[in-house]
Amino acid sequence: MNPSSLNEHHHHILFDSDNLNDIAPPWFNYGYWQNSAKVEAVSAGRGQAWFIDSDERSMVLRHYQRGGWMANILDDKYLWQGLNRTRAWCEWRLLSDLWQQGLPVPQPLAAHVVRSGIFYRADLLVGKIPQSRPLSGWLNEQILSPSMWQGVGELVRRFHNARVYHADLNAHNILITEQQTFYLIDFDKGRLMPDSSIDTSWKKSNLKRLRRSLMKLRNQSQTFNFNEDCWKLLLKGYSNTE
Repeated sequence: MNPSSLNEHHHHILFDSDNLNDIAPPWFNYGYWQNSAKVEAVSAGRGQAWFIDSDERSMVLRHYQRGGWMANILDDKYLWQGLNRTRAWCEWRLLSDLWQQGLPVPQPLAAHVVRSGIFYRADLLVGKIPQSRPLSGWLNEQILSPSMWQGVGELVRRFHNARVYHADLNAHNILITEQQTFYLIDFDKGRLMPDSSIDTSWKKSNLKRLRRSLMKLRNQSQTFNFNEDCWKLLLKGYSNTE
């Protein structure tokens, strides 16, 4: 991986030049791809995202969007506090670190920031994980085997062992492929925790957030395949991972 930057007027791009060598600001507008690739809008939590499948590569383009009451005021604008503190720059660098450690995350391709006065807008471009669906999608359609539930727990523990705090650990941000490999996505506001074994409260908080997500989805649909036994299997996988 070779982090490189491109600055063009108010556009700033941080990218991996080992994989991308012709990147330009239009890449972060999904309309740019519609004549040369298959473009599909997908759900991405608060933000907007598109699958972009071309002959050369398969990518996910995500536009950062505010949530909560602030979304009614600022929509997709964030306060400018320097390029290194933008959401896209921070997430790209964290992803790059995790990718180089061999952790199961999407391949970071490029981050994009457009400054306008005291505000900025941002986008992230990552590699698409083929033949994958979110954990929530699997549970809407079928019962997971005990080994798959333990695999989810092992995934979470693997990131915790690497001191990775995921700010929005939920059933939509865990991807499982048809080959039953597990990935974690969407590291917006994520960070590496201090190298200390004393404070483990953040790990417990992460697990509680995931459980709340699963319970919320179960309460919304009687056919959602999650119960207490599933959670026990997940915790078993989490506990068994060194």
